[in-house]
Amino acid sequence: MTRVYLDLAMSLDGFIAGPDGEDGGLHDWYFAPEGAAEDIKAELLSGMGAMILGHRAFGTAPDGFDTEYKVPHFILTHTPLPTAQRGGATFIFVTDGIESALAQARAAAGDRDVCVAGGADVARQFLRAGLLDEVQVHVAPVLLGGGLSLFGALGQTVRLERVRVVESAHATHLTYRINRVEEAPHA
Repeated sequence: MTRVYLDLAMSLDGFIAGPDGEDGGLHDWYFAPEGAAEDIKAELLSGMGAMILGHRAFGTAPDGFDTEYKVPHFILTHTPLPTAQRGGATFIFVTDGIESALAQARAAAGDRDVCVAGGADVARQFLRAGLLDEVQVHVAPVLLGGGLSLFGALGQTVRLERVRVVESAHATHLTYRINRVEEAPHA
């Protein structure tokens, strides 16, 4: 069965973008891969069959963006747009929610993985709904001090089992299997 996983880079203090939306070095591991990071990038490129993104993570270009991931990209949005193709990737706009996006992504991926790649709101929606098998975060050695929090205000306890920890020059790569989701205690 297809594995559905979250894959994002974040700062040590839990942000996927700085206060002004800046990267702050979070993706240095990806754009200057060496050693272990090179292996992780190759694994992502070879194992992924489809990707899911939120509209903000997708950006504003209705014709897509340049990407190494030559797979169908399912973009969650409230505004219907025609399917676009760019550089070998297909961008399909989904207006009827995360379950529909996941069903379409699974069908497109076949026996390959489905990657949920952002943003933070989409990540939280997938976690709350129990639709992820794994969480993979690439923790950059930087404290952004504010910005877009990945897991803030999740409203649930999510039990994780560590699958692997890989160190590279620009990040520590953590992979966790999701065991179960519980409601957070109310105060």
